[in-house]
Amino acid sequence: MSRILGFLLRRLWQGALVLVGVALTVFFLFNVLPGDPVALLAGQRSDAATRAAIAADLGLDQPLPAQLAGYLNDVSPLGLHPRDSAGVAKYGGVTLLPLGPKALVLKTPYLRRSFQSNKEVLSILLDHFTGTLWLAVAAMLLAAVLGIGLGIVAALKPHSWLDRLLVSTSVLGISVPSFVAAILIAMTFGFYWSRWTGLNLTGQLYETDPFTGRHLVLRNLVLPAFALGIRPLAVIVQLTRSSMLDVMSQDYIRTARAKGLSAYHTVIGHALKNALNPVITAVSGWLASLMAGAFFIEYIFNWKGLGTVTLRAVENLDFPVVMGATIFIAAIFVLVNIAVDVLYAVIDPRVKLG
Repeated sequence: MSRILGFLLRRLWQGALVLVGVALTVFFLFNVLPGDPVALLAGQRSDAATRAAIAADLGLDQPLPAQLAGYLNDVSPLGLHPRDSAGVAKYGGVTLLPLGPKALVLKTPYLRRSFQSNKEVLSILLDHFTGTLWLAVAAMLLAAVLGIGLGIVAALKPHSWLDRLLVSTSVLGISVPSFVAAILIAMTFGFYWSRWTGLNLTGQLYETDPFTGRHLVLRNLVLPAFALGIRPLAVIVQLTRSSMLDVMSQDYIRTARAKGLSAYHTVIGHALKNALNPVITAVSGWLASLMAGAFFIEYIFNWKGLGTVTLRAVENLDFPVVMGATIFIAAIFVLVNIAVDVLYAVIDPRVKLG
């Protein structure tokens, strides 16, 4: 137990350093990009006083080192913040150590407010996170179930026409960019063949009917999930096939067959269990990647998620939203990778938590 706890603390510390690096990178990146958010907010006919007031309100009138220190203080779960009512209302949290007019506060990371809507960035991201999470999980389930099944079929019939067909198709799935596949899928199944498929070119997870109210519409999830899951599906097919072929040649599989075990028990009970380790690692890693890679899929299918809100923020120079989304997704990567390492050690006793 102490070994697992030590491993988690060490990985959380490493993850925190990664997030600091991400925060530094996005801060400097968006401060050197062309574009003036103050001018965008103030309008073309605004005077210098109005622009100066907006810049002061956003903290953009300060020197770059002061802006960086303020940003890191805001996004950190531990920060120095005023103890007055304004500071409490803005940051909340739990006071750990009073330091005069300020205090060391344990809080939810403050990703600031949107330039466009003045809503808190974290609130905007959480509102859109559900759509992206549903899309990523659906795509990953589709890829895992079909990928493992097809990989087993290919491994049981090596060098057959079916094996060659599955391998060739998986290579094509890996090679085609996701946004190209999404466009083809959307136009084919959501437009030209929509009369037969019953699927829409665009749609949301929840729709509101004037008579029945808000309800879940899972059919709108089919096409974007399929488009997003094509690449991991292709990778899982090849991983499962190669891992199964390696395991099926082991001595204990030949022993199981010699004992008279059925083909089902030999493949599912012995071979598949030992062949799934690299597949589980790929599935877990792909889940975080899909959440980040869903941006263009969401844009093509007009799906309400993190990708849509981030791309719109880029168009409007809404830097706090873009920066917050980048840090938010990086945090998901860190947490998923830690969970994968622990899960991998639980599944395979040979793996030690170092």
